[in-house]
Amino acid sequence: MAEPKAPLPATETMATTRVRPQVSIRGRSVGPIASSNAVGEEVPEFEPFMLLPRGPPPLTDYLDVWDVNMLKEPEEVNKQQHHTDRYANEGLIVRRGQEFQISITFNRPHDPSKDQFALEFVIGATPQYSKGTYIPVFPSEERNKLWGGRVLDTSDNVLTMGILPRADCIVGKYGMYVAVVTPYGIRRTKKDPSRELYILFNPWVKDDSVYLEDGAERTECVLNELGIIYHGAYDDVSERSWNYGQFEFGILDACLFIMDKGALPITNRGDPVKIARKASAMINSKDDEGVLVGNWSGDYMYGVAPTSWTGSVEILLSYANGGDPVCYAQCWVYAAVFNTFLRCLGIPARVVTNFFSAHDNDGNLKTDILLDENGKVDRSRTRDSIWNYHCWNECYMARLDLPEGFGGWQVVDATPQETSDGMYRCGPASVYAIKHGMVCYPFDAPFVFAEVNSDVVFYQRSRDGTLTPVKVNTSHVGRLVLTKAPGSNGRSDITSMYKFPEGSAEERTVLEKAEEYGVRRQDVTPPVADVALDIPSLEVKVGAGFDLALDFRNSSGQRRTVEAYTNGYVVYYTGVPSAEILFQSPTVTLDPRAGDAERKVIKVRPEDYMGKLVEQANLHFITTGKVKETGQIVTAMRVITLHKPRLLVQVAGTPRVSEEMLVTVQFTNDFKFSLENVHVRVEGPGVMSPHNKLYRLIAPGTTISWTESFIPRRQGPSKLMASLDCHALRQVTGEVDVHIEN
Repeated sequence: MAEPKAPLPATETMATTRVRPQVSIRGRSVGPIASSNAVGEEVPEFEPFMLLPRGPPPLTDYLDVWDVNMLKEPEEVNKQQHHTDRYANEGLIVRRGQEFQISITFNRPHDPSKDQFALEFVIGATPQYSKGTYIPVFPSEERNKLWGGRVLDTSDNVLTMGILPRADCIVGKYGMYVAVVTPYGIRRTKKDPSRELYILFNPWVKDDSVYLEDGAERTECVLNELGIIYHGAYDDVSERSWNYGQFEFGILDACLFIMDKGALPITNRGDPVKIARKASAMINSKDDEGVLVGNWSGDYMYGVAPTSWTGSVEILLSYANGGDPVCYAQCWVYAAVFNTFLRCLGIPARVVTNFFSAHDNDGNLKTDILLDENGKVDRSRTRDSIWNYHCWNECYMARLDLPEGFGGWQVVDATPQETSDGMYRCGPASVYAIKHGMVCYPFDAPFVFAEVNSDVVFYQRSRDGTLTPVKVNTSHVGRLVLTKAPGSNGRSDITSMYKFPEGSAEERTVLEKAEEYGVRRQDVTPPVADVALDIPSLEVKVGAGFDLALDFRNSSGQRRTVEAYTNGYVVYYTGVPSAEILFQSPTVTLDPRAGDAERKVIKVRPEDYMGKLVEQANLHFITTGKVKETGQIVTAMRVITLHKPRLLVQVAGTPRVSEEMLVTVQFTNDFKFSLENVHVRVEGPGVMSPHNKLYRLIAPGTTISWTESFIPRRQGPSKLMASLDCHALRQVTGEVDVHIEN
């Protein structure tokens, strides 16, 4: 797999709806494959054992069901023990591999010697015992084969049963019936939506393939709704909050709808590998009418700018409401929505950011930058690009389809890049396999390996078209891999999980191993240069001028003269240039073995870039030069992410469940130009559903203040997150912590 060559396609167009001819399954199979959790056949209320021409006789002498209590309230035993009490869902939600309880009220006390009954659980169309879609559970433990069942308590007419789903059972929404055996047939309770239940993955149970032993990581990667997504540059990391909202109203059903829309067979929905792989295709709309439409063009007239979203809830509810792809997304939006999907179903997941992420089209682990004979970048012939950062997901699961040791964290990526088995998807790929070069194992490990291990190779192009390698940077790509630290707002550097230290013996062994499994790596060894060049990092605010420093060092015993070329570009975060803002060609003379660097300063003015900024306000500077005496090439690159102003977010009122509170979002336009068609958003998990407001114009020097009321529905810590977004100013954010009392 590989990323498309630059320039990146502007917009991922939605597939045109085509009317496909419906072909009968007759002659091929007895019935269609069940692939929808929303479809279920009516189970007969009475199933006779014999022919009864006049219907069944009165059954008043036999056991009858008066009531079924699913014990589904948040404060009751089931949701408390199964860590599902935070779901804004009135149904019973439990996790597989762990016992839950149901109380049944009969018309008389249950007599085990003469009364026979069972709880029947069904999922999907045409439920079958052999496929695990029809599961009868009996009160006597010795009769149960699929799931466990036992009587926990009897009190007068009320019997409480404990039901133990298998730790590998199908995940989804089940119907439940109580079936009583009479001499004439089986009598069942009527179909009742209030008796439906959801069964999720269970990372708390060792027998479940998503079991995660580390309690802090498990809490973070399953139960935490408050995310932090990292972006910017590796040496100037920015962060923004995100509302995953996996417990919000309607989100669980939306996640099941995604699997239905992707036609994932019901029988495959107990396997986290198959669910994650299907979802990596369904979160994007590239070829299957999935959740999100990608757009990197800067033109978001027909949707919401990717930088404007503050959470996953609005996106998923919009998709589930009609099945139409939502506009628009870029990599961090895909990753964040995918994270919500995984956590909602109980699969431990986290968003990961790889700084300087390569997208290798031809599989040779190289990103090529072409220079002319004088050492100047030949932009017309340089087609490869390196993303300033790229976000994907990791999910935690056993890999029973791989040899032992390749389970644990797996890379999955929903950003549509290249196809995998005919669809735009990526993973799951074992992180352990990527680190150790075992890229032969599915799925898509070579692609992820290239994202963190490619070399940047500078070629000098002669007049006859010959390319000569003159400089190799082996440490630029995959410079830093970050995710949110468990239990805090800090960062966790997980680079060492993906690669061994640069230049180490282990790294060389890994590269050799990857080559054995088909990853092509060209051995490029240009001559060693005795002149070094560096561009120090800078922190710059949007609208400010700054000094770009070029530091030259001469380690030879002779004087050196460098004829340098410095280009500055406004770039998308994908590394694709939008406009050139600077070109200078200084000549620097270096004394022999000078202890201090010779610094050349280039001034960058606000007017050089302000009218040309795109997306996330990234500036890319690249300096190349030729040493006059030796012909050697020196190079240096620097990405500067301009810092945006912040929103001021404040709350007022008593922070208590069900009591009205107020949130105020404030912004002052300190720029010398007006902001037009400004979208402001605010939301917070458990406290406030997504709200948005449009300001047609914010004049220079003016302040907007938007106040909105909300009523918290859940106690505990939360956060209100806001964003401001318009064509001239993207990704302005702010947040405030709140703690709601009961």
